[in-house]
Amino acid sequence: MRTGSGTCTRRDVRILAVVIRGAVSRLLLVATLLAVGLTLAPPVVPGAVAAAPELQITADARYDVRPDRARVHVTLDATITNTHRDAAGVRTYYDTGYLAVLPGSANFQATSPGATPTVSIRSQTRSYTLLTIKLGRRLYAGRHTPLQLQFDLPDKGGTALRDVRVGTSLVAFPVWAFATTDTPGGSVTVVFPPGYNVQQQVGGLPAPADGPGGSVVYTSGSLAKPLAFYAYFIADRPGAFTETRLAARVGTRDVPIAIRAWSDDRAWGTRIGSLVRRGLPALGAAIGLPYRGTGLVVQESVSRAIGGYAGIFDPVAATIQVAYYAGSFVVLHEAAHAWFNGRLAAERWILEGFASWYAAQAGVALKIPVSPPKLTADLRAAAIPLNDWPGVGRADEATEDYAYAATYELARVIASRAGTDGLRATWQAAAAGEQAYQPSHAGAAPELGASPPDWRHLLDLLEERTSATFGDLWTKWVVRVRDAPLLAERAKARAAYDSAVAEAGDWELPAGIRRAMSEWQFPGATTLILGARAVLQKRAEIASAAAAAGLTVPPTLRTAFEGSDRPDEAAAEADRELATIDMLVAAQAAGTGTTGMFAQIGLLDQAPEADMAAARSAFAGGNMAAAQAGAAAARSTWESADGRGRQRLLLAGAVVAGILLLLVAVATVVRRRRPQDGDGPP
Repeated sequence: MRTGSGTCTRRDVRILAVVIRGAVSRLLLVATLLAVGLTLAPPVVPGAVAAAPELQITADARYDVRPDRARVHVTLDATITNTHRDAAGVRTYYDTGYLAVLPGSANFQATSPGATPTVSIRSQTRSYTLLTIKLGRRLYAGRHTPLQLQFDLPDKGGTALRDVRVGTSLVAFPVWAFATTDTPGGSVTVVFPPGYNVQQQVGGLPAPADGPGGSVVYTSGSLAKPLAFYAYFIADRPGAFTETRLAARVGTRDVPIAIRAWSDDRAWGTRIGSLVRRGLPALGAAIGLPYRGTGLVVQESVSRAIGGYAGIFDPVAATIQVAYYAGSFVVLHEAAHAWFNGRLAAERWILEGFASWYAAQAGVALKIPVSPPKLTADLRAAAIPLNDWPGVGRADEATEDYAYAATYELARVIASRAGTDGLRATWQAAAAGEQAYQPSHAGAAPELGASPPDWRHLLDLLEERTSATFGDLWTKWVVRVRDAPLLAERAKARAAYDSAVAEAGDWELPAGIRRAMSEWQFPGATTLILGARAVLQKRAEIASAAAAAGLTVPPTLRTAFEGSDRPDEAAAEADRELATIDMLVAAQAAGTGTTGMFAQIGLLDQAPEADMAAARSAFAGGNMAAAQAGAAAARSTWESADGRGRQRLLLAGAVVAGILLLLVAVATVVRRRRPQDGDGPP
């Protein structure tokens, strides 16, 4: 992925090498013919056996690019020398010969001062065209003759990887030099019209010079070994595009597509338009995500314009630039980047590997041949941990080749283990921003807020959304030496986490534990897990104690446990509940132990049972303060009943005694005031 912008496929120099290697191989195939250069008919020796040919050729070759005529015009200004030495009284000469020129050459014309040479095609192969040249004169020993041969390298159309392309937007063609074996001299000149950006893909020509009318001229100078010379040029210039608008049905929506082909390369637009229109639905179906953009632009380009790559995707502009020679795999790979870009994942190896994997799957679905990278033994020699794969343009070619092939292979193995549904679930979670660790029970709302996954988060997503494990693949392909301890910490933390989930049963662990696990904060996660398990132990104690006391366990501990990031609040709640149970049990025990006359008298007009009922109800409702207050009140009532009864009896006795004393006193007063017998009025 190009930092901050988009994603790329392999460097074009490796893909274009197919063309260049093909041209070089064809050059080697005709090496024996070129070694002879101009191989003329055996010398005519009147009345004698012909001697071995001793003929030399040097030639100044000029290649004039003519895009208006879709051809390169080649002019050979040759000098042919008969180096044979005649014996006394014997004269030898050449008058006919053969010359191998570039394959596909046409429109031959030969001229020579004072003669009328002719040229015809003797044979043609994919590697060369063999010409028969009649000199139109006898070339005797020790003599030389000039010969100008002109012909064209026409752009005949066809495959994008053809050797010769000559148009207003793109020019590409091979360049040969011509001479006999071990004959130094001669030169090569290549002339481009103005406006082209020229790149010498292969060859050792010096930097170009400005020519007449703004042309660009490459000149070799005198060649020491002409037959060792070979060059291949690619040139492009900004030109008009022909835009074709299409639409592809991806999932439930129509995605608008604009195909922008060079005006002189409509075949490219037709081929790419058909491929993208069919490829996007196949990719969407395989990946399992909707198309997120508003549309897609696919534009023909050259590799130099896109950083030396065969294709690049810009997610901001929703534009794919594809080199003119790119095959179906490259196009589908770049189209897959409409999904696999920085919005879905954060690591280059994730994006490139799965763009390649899904491009291959789309090729299978469309029944078209594709060529994903193959991880060969030679590529493995440049192996790196994929976490060390640098950004676009910052790795050497060997590293790039290995990384593209390795990421495809890793994606293939991951897909095999995860299965189609598991892989889709993983991408859906990544696209939604889900944390890797989610509530374990059905119906819970997903916890969101995660960034596009890096190598760590992807590992968690895969293992949490599938039934497979992938840590061994990360160890083999992904992690650096410094990353390895993290995997060991993760394994221990996951084991503790899984045990805690199992112990929690139908309860969810605190969200802070899941977040710490998702963020690979394993020391903190382990501390939180230990705290959670302590709360779960107290949960068991509360259940047992409540059952023994005939109490209904309240929902408050679960609410506190599940509703906070840390188990601290739940631990405090568990302690309050255990303390409340102890108080309720103690209060009930106090009631059970309250017997005897005095206690019964002390409980008259008291209602500790009502306090206990209210306390039990408050406990069941989670109101520990009210439950404790009710238990305390009931216990106090029961524990004080005996003393209160005694006080009541004492008070009652005192009251009775007082009443008796009052009655005695009243009686005494009455007696004193009652008249004595005999008393009264006189």
